[in-house]
Amino acid sequence: MTMRTIRPSIARIARIASVLVAAAACGGASASLSPVGNPVAPDAAIGGGQGEGQGVVDGQPAASGAPPITEDGVGAAVDDAKIIRTGTIQLEVTDVPTALVTARNGIRAMGGYVGASQTENIDDRPYATITYRVPADRWEDALDLLRGLDGLTSKVVSEQTAAVEVTGQVIDLEARIRNLRSSETALQKIAGGATRISDVLEVEQQLTNVRGQIEQLSAALADLQDRAGFATLTATYSVPVVAVDVAARGWEPGVVVDEATASLVNVLQALTTAGIWFAIVWLPLLLVMGVLVAIGVFVGRRLGLIGRRRSGDLPLPG
Repeated sequence: MTMRTIRPSIARIARIASVLVAAAACGGASASLSPVGNPVAPDAAIGGGQGEGQGVVDGQPAASGAPPITEDGVGAAVDDAKIIRTGTIQLEVTDVPTALVTARNGIRAMGGYVGASQTENIDDRPYATITYRVPADRWEDALDLLRGLDGLTSKVVSEQTAAVEVTGQVIDLEARIRNLRSSETALQKIAGGATRISDVLEVEQQLTNVRGQIEQLSAALADLQDRAGFATLTATYSVPVVAVDVAARGWEPGVVVDEATASLVNVLQALTTAGIWFAIVWLPLLLVMGVLVAIGVFVGRRLGLIGRRRSGDLPLPG
């Protein structure tokens, strides 16, 4: 039996290593998400007192209330939940430009920034929609800031907020990235011992695939961490609508004048149309009929058919 028959090829080893690590990476996907509305109590997370849930350091129980110590000496994080917060708030302010400056300065003081903005004028009334990125730990402070704006906010028309916990997704991505990096290291060692060109090419192909997965998962992890670290708050600013303006919207003098002028033009057009028809059509017909009637009367009198007394008619007395 030769060494060639005993030792599998390097390419086969690379395939087996990649399959095993890929399976381990996919196994990290089983991490589940915890609802934001049902957080685990800190006491439950650390064991709830000095019972069996406490960690042990150098043979001694850990201090009460401290997070448990794992085998690798790293304390479990009980308050490091990753939560993506988003919200919208619609405000009526006395002065839109001043409110925008006040809100921007306040958000910057909290460590946030303006992510997007849009301003416009509708019916000579200013409107603005601003998207703020606020540090997650200053979320409530940002809402309080916009609700007041140093007295510039006259009314909070609407407010909506949402929170989605992504702690499980973050842990899952981190575990998969670690496993893929282990796979990358193993493949690099295999590539260092490869002698045949076919083995080298196959290992390099596996390395390219693994590195592509690492880049993709790292980008997804960075996006989650960014959205969890900075909440997104979209605010809409407008000035209150005055009651006189609302009433005036139902009556516009210019529109009334236009409607009255249009009605007058319609009446004049109808009268003019009737006069034209009378002058061109009916007047000639009436003249012809009048001439014919006059001729008939003249001929009848000449022939005695008109104006002759009937027999038996008595003369009128006197």
